[in-house]
Amino acid sequence: MKTTGAVTVAFLLALTMPAAAQDADDKAAAANAAAPRIAVEPALFDFGKAQQEKTLVKEFRIRNLGAADLVIEDVVTTCGCTVAKDYAKVVKPGSSTPLRVELQTRNSVGKLSRSVLVKSNDPSGRPLEIKVEALVERPQPAS
Repeated sequence: MKTTGAVTVAFLLALTMPAAAQDADDKAAAANAAAPRIAVEPALFDFGKAQQEKTLVKEFRIRNLGAADLVIEDVVTTCGCTVAKDYAKVVKPGSSTPLRVELQTRNSVGKLSRSVLVKSNDPSGRPLEIKVEALVERPQPAS
């Protein structure tokens, strides 16, 4: 009899576990639906050919595609030759903020590729990466 009781309890637990797992999945989906969601277009911008010792500027739009406030926690660049500025710290659902990115070519020559990482409260936990590129050429000598 004890074995039958243990089997019955195990059977009842097995029946309720998928429902509990589904309930947890539903709660996670609801939380993500009500969360902020960061996006940017374009995620890559190529300035094309550029001269040395120039500052190239591109304004990106950081968008909140979610249903809660997007909080921009930090913006970091991969190099001191790149600056990201002029953005709002909080972006309401359905809104956007400009993000001005400046790339200094300095005395580089050849392909120059840098990243800007935008850390936010987006539940994905991954920073948004924006890339800027340029092909830096030496100035042509005057004839």
